[in-house]
Amino acid sequence: MMQKQRSAAITGAGGGLGRDIALGLAAKGYRVFGTAMAGVEITDLQQASGGKVALSICDITDEKSVQNWARGVSDTIGAAGLDLLISNAGILTPGPIEMKARGRIVQISTWTASLPLPFNGPSGASKAAMEVFATVYRAELKQFGIDVVVAPAGNMKTGGPEKTAAALARVADGMTPEQRELYGQTFESFAAALNGMQNSGLDSASAARRVIELAEQMPAPIRAPVGQDSEEILKLVREKSDAELDVLRLQLVGLD
Repeated sequence: MMQKQRSAAITGAGGGLGRDIALGLAAKGYRVFGTAMAGVEITDLQQASGGKVALSICDITDEKSVQNWARGVSDTIGAAGLDLLISNAGILTPGPIEMKARGRIVQISTWTASLPLPFNGPSGASKAAMEVFATVYRAELKQFGIDVVVAPAGNMKTGGPEKTAAALARVADGMTPEQRELYGQTFESFAAALNGMQNSGLDSASAARRVIELAEQMPAPIRAPVGQDSEEILKLVREKSDAELDVLRLQLVGLD
């Protein structure tokens, strides 16, 4: 009797970590679907995977676009349902794509959801909100046989460092004279520290292997770090007092 081919869907699969996860799952025999932001990403991954990864252009911030992608994946895989959903593009993607499945959702997060840093509030807050949704989904989807894993990542060399450096430079350049007088020096210290952390982070291929490991680990973990730095930070968050964590967050960004 032939074994059913496993299927996986990955948001944000056009580059960086998502791309390496897609390639890793395809190499393990999964039928892989994913979202991309540009046609060049689709062509690149089709060639790199030997046609084993099917990407679609999808704006993950647009609900209709996400629904259309999810419907397309569901129609393609049919009644068998999806085995694995990797939420890597910043938001969870609820809907029919996972409700047919008897599998697993892996929500990529970051340790700053647990230890938010100065000048990084919006990013930390959005990741913390995603973790709340993941926790709720774990309870809501349990009856369907779906596990939900939160994977807080450490610093990674996945294309993010260049984007982060450019974004930090834009913020600094856009400061008014008053803002620069108030925050210029401290923001410069924060930017240098953050860029340093990201540039020394885990390489994308290693991070992808860890995510795939969590996607297949039995029984499913509820939460598991991606990267040694994430493991160490999350351990400190569990063990230290709020006052100690306040000191730590300033130390991490060179503001102590």
